[in-house]
Amino acid sequence: MRATRHNGRAGSYGVFNPKHNDREFDLDNNPDINPAMTPYNIYWNCFQGFTTHKDKGKNWMNFHEVELNYYRLHFSDWLDDQNERHVKAGHKNRVKEMEQIVSNRQRCPEETIYQIGNMEETIDYEILAKIVSETIQEINNRYGQYVTTLTWGLHVDEKTPHIHERHVFHSPNEKGFDMPVQDKTLEMMGFELPDKTKPRDKFNNRKVSYDEACRKIFLECCRKNGLEIEAVPIYGGRKHLEKAEFINSQINLKNQALIIENGKLLFDNDKLKEKQSELENKIADEETLVKNITDIAYEKACTVLVDEIVEKSNIEEMTQIKKLRNWISSDKCIAPKKSKQFAIAQFDLLDSLIKKAKQNIVSRIKATLASPEKKEALVKEINDKAKPSIIAILNQHKTKVNDNKPDKKHKHSISEVEL
Repeated sequence: MRATRHNGRAGSYGVFNPKHNDREFDLDNNPDINPAMTPYNIYWNCFQGFTTHKDKGKNWMNFHEVELNYYRLHFSDWLDDQNERHVKAGHKNRVKEMEQIVSNRQRCPEETIYQIGNMEETIDYEILAKIVSETIQEINNRYGQYVTTLTWGLHVDEKTPHIHERHVFHSPNEKGFDMPVQDKTLEMMGFELPDKTKPRDKFNNRKVSYDEACRKIFLECCRKNGLEIEAVPIYGGRKHLEKAEFINSQINLKNQALIIENGKLLFDNDKLKEKQSELENKIADEETLVKNITDIAYEKACTVLVDEIVEKSNIEEMTQIKKLRNWISSDKCIAPKKSKQFAIAQFDLLDSLIKKAKQNIVSRIKATLASPEKKEALVKEINDKAKPSIIAILNQHKTKVNDNKPDKKHKHSISEVEL
């Protein structure tokens, strides 16, 4: 069997999200996961140790919280110092929050996938957990001063048991502040380029040397536990592989990458939500103002406009009834006197009935317009039609206000005098 140890920080959809590793998402959305087996997944974090998925309590920190808390605990002095320098240099736009650091491609934790075998041939997940635990422990014994394991999760709910482990490289800067950085840390650890005669590139760097050292530890732990593992790696060192072996190794790597990419695509909405929140904040004032104006306009329409329409309708109908009544009463109408008197009495009754009917109609119209469902639909329609005009007026007002502000150069000179 082959032992796979594959590293990465980000894919085409951005940095890898630890939510995939501790299953902090809706499992029904991923057909590759068997929810019946998820309770048996094993998780570990640097603050709380081990647990299983089914035993996670309310106090259990999810993997994102673990990483953010670790970064805040160990790298806050470095970040505060860096932000202070940016402010003094007049670059407030470069100031960062720790949330941004922990999700930055260069600063975020690196993720490693451990797997032994494949879908056709693998080992019991408990043996895998034991071997990887021993591997991580040995890596910590050798390099723990500069590399910290933050979390790892054993997945038994996918087709092949495997482990996602996340760690961070860190070393002090010139001021002694610990910071998350990879290449400088590997240099301090004593790792050299695999080929010192060639320039540093994607395949010739200190990280390649470090990964080779970790892979040897992994293979040695496999052998100690009685496994016969092929020594030739399934990635890197391609000159040692036959063509068919190399093709198979690339397929395996792509499958591993797709697992992470799939998790990223389905479950990492954090950045999208953050951008959406920023956009909502920018237009919140305008949206609120437009909504308030629309609500007021709607209320006025429900009261004044309806009453005005009915009143005008009443006047028109009363005029027509009065004309007809006057004609019947006149000599132009040749009907008998009693018939005329009866008809006039009926007109008086009709007038009274129409008034009562209109009162009922007005009440029903107002009740309909005041209902939440109807109001919501009509207010939205008014809002959509009125919003462009209102925003245009607001922008005109903002332009006038900005034109009346003090000159920016004059304002800047005052700031410099104050400083």
